[in-house]
Amino acid sequence: MSDGARLVAVTPDGARHAATREWVGEAPVALEFNGVTYAVMMATPEDLEDFATGFALNEGLAENLTQIGPVDVAEVPEGWIVRAALTGPGAARIDERVRARVAESSCGLCGIENLEALAVPLPPVAPHAPLAPAAVFAALGALRDHQPLTRQTGAAHAAAHADARGRITCAREDVGRHNALDKLVGAMVRAGQPLTPGFVLSSARCSYEIVEKAVRAGATSLVTVSLPTSLAVERARAAGLSLWVLGRDDSVLLANDGATSHFST
Repeated sequence: MSDGARLVAVTPDGARHAATREWVGEAPVALEFNGVTYAVMMATPEDLEDFATGFALNEGLAENLTQIGPVDVAEVPEGWIVRAALTGPGAARIDERVRARVAESSCGLCGIENLEALAVPLPPVAPHAPLAPAAVFAALGALRDHQPLTRQTGAAHAAAHADARGRITCAREDVGRHNALDKLVGAMVRAGQPLTPGFVLSSARCSYEIVEKAVRAGATSLVTVSLPTSLAVERARAAGLSLWVLGRDDSVLLANDGATSHFST
């Protein structure tokens, strides 16, 4: 997180008084795999080892942690460089489709070169039991306790994993909502923690990219605090992902019950 700044607060009647706020960190982060810059992302420069690991897995550049070598993080005058060597069939995509890119956050389109590639079906999620509503509300109620950047700045997104009882087991934050999810996946894989049983919880807008990354990471259920886009629902239904949205203290909407097809009576 960057240093705070002195500001001037202005009220509706025009009165002014001194105020201070903390800024959430944001910097260019170059992700280098096998000596090639695959992407340059705008991200919060924390947990970058997790970020690179989760990004490689969620983008299909690696199938598992054994195909990702040690991650090296270096701060440079222009930002940050994160390097790792990849092995396995996914690494071939680096030479085939690499191009330098700068984005405000990981948009889910890295490496996508045409509309046909975007339409490729997601892998089906594993059979899973329905989430208990009590677990969903427990995780929603506990999320803020795992958002130190949000409490300090009000400007960070969070992605968390909760077990089947709604207890949060891991959480990561970033200025980019997709970066936060990449960091979460990377942290859990590096720690040897499975995403299932349990569910992923996101504080961000539920666009299709969040659904795609959750499915590709192996999650079976996703809970978000916002409404989903039409494409997010479409992709969740096609993959069988259970999707709970607009999570509040006293209500949540079930947009897709992916467990129905596996546990119907």
